[in-house]
Amino acid sequence: MNTSSEIINETLLTQLKEGNEEVFKVIFNCYYDAIVGFCTQFINEREKARGITQEAFLKLWMNRSKIQQYSGIKSFLYTAAKTGCLNTIRNSHVASRYQNAALQQQEKQLNTEILNSYSFDPVEFSELEDKINEIIQNLPEKCRIVFQKSRYNSMKNHEIAKELNISEKAVEGHISRALKILRKQLTPYLPAFLIEMFLSNL
Repeated sequence: MNTSSEIINETLLTQLKEGNEEVFKVIFNCYYDAIVGFCTQFINEREKARGITQEAFLKLWMNRSKIQQYSGIKSFLYTAAKTGCLNTIRNSHVASRYQNAALQQQEKQLNTEILNSYSFDPVEFSELEDKINEIIQNLPEKCRIVFQKSRYNSMKNHEIAKELNISEKAVEGHISRALKILRKQLTPYLPAFLIEMFLSNL
């Protein structure tokens, strides 16, 4: 016979798989700090750890229908975060502490859990990234140029204004318009608070 906590967990999992944004927000609040803490053991930069954590939650939302049991939520998040950390380390060629024996053991345990609790297909998240790039590419030309210089080239508004010979107010207007379009077109794919989290990190 299932215990009351098991029944609650099964209910939460069902609601998550059905796309209940409030349940997802509860799960986000429950695990966010722990996943960030986990990432900092691999990546000794808290901002990068937060970014990896946020991407893990994006992947969870995109693959929520594939989670087979409630414990799979935690396993999914930790495994996605671990993969993100290892990719960051690999790409930056930074020596890390992930070879620490305790972390290796934790990684092994997580890999075992993941096999038992869900089937993960990264295709949907890849499709989301493609959709975001498509939205950006289809922005009005000046709007797209300004947005890319701001978000991808890390240029300040006054720098963009000077380079494009427009006012800072016009730069702000283009960025605001781009964000509005992104919010609207991402709404069918992500909960509102995830969209805001994602846009804040572009």
